[in-house]
Amino acid sequence: MTLLDQPLGQLARQLSGATRIFHEYQLDFCCGGKHSLREAANAAGVDGALIAARLQGLPDMAESEERDWSAASATELVDHILTRFHEVHRQQLPELIRLARKVEQVHAAHESCPAGLADHLAAMQQELESHMQKEEQVLFPMLARGHGALATSPITVLRMEHDQHGVALQRLDALTHGITLPRGACNTWRALYLGLRTLHDDLMQHIHLENNILFDRAAPAVQPALAAHG
Repeated sequence: MTLLDQPLGQLARQLSGATRIFHEYQLDFCCGGKHSLREAANAAGVDGALIAARLQGLPDMAESEERDWSAASATELVDHILTRFHEVHRQQLPELIRLARKVEQVHAAHESCPAGLADHLAAMQQELESHMQKEEQVLFPMLARGHGALATSPITVLRMEHDQHGVALQRLDALTHGITLPRGACNTWRALYLGLRTLHDDLMQHIHLENNILFDRAAPAVQPALAAHG
């Protein structure tokens, strides 16, 4: 199977640096991780062959210093998700909301002012907190007890919520013109957008590890048909 016909989530797991390239072309490797590179590139209107050529030069995870989380135990991966993402999101969002409110108040008349961003981030915070609590209180304990076979129902719900997080990230991009600073932006605005970019990338990686590794082990999702891409 060529790189073009492999799912984005699989490529993200196997090739160190693939997620960086996917970010560059705005290819959704977390919620859309089951789609092949060919399908995703066609949908985004970008050159899939060029992306495949760039991926070809990346090291395999086995040759990389990055941790290959597909080889980690469920317990190790859960611990990583809790400390690297759940705790971090809980620290990120309150400060981003504060910065967004300040930017909206001070620069309301600016044509690039992200009006409504603070409220959107507050909604994201509420949705993420609810989602993370479901994982911490229901799913993760089930996996820790070795009851992954019984987790199909909660995983289905959590996958759907991941899709909603993806929509929320799209809305964030729209409000901020792709998280692009206007000329002459003040330090608060710069700090806000730097933090938004980090949140965006962190959340994408968070969802990828869950959808394409942790969840797939316990309750594999239906794979997309790739046979049509000869």
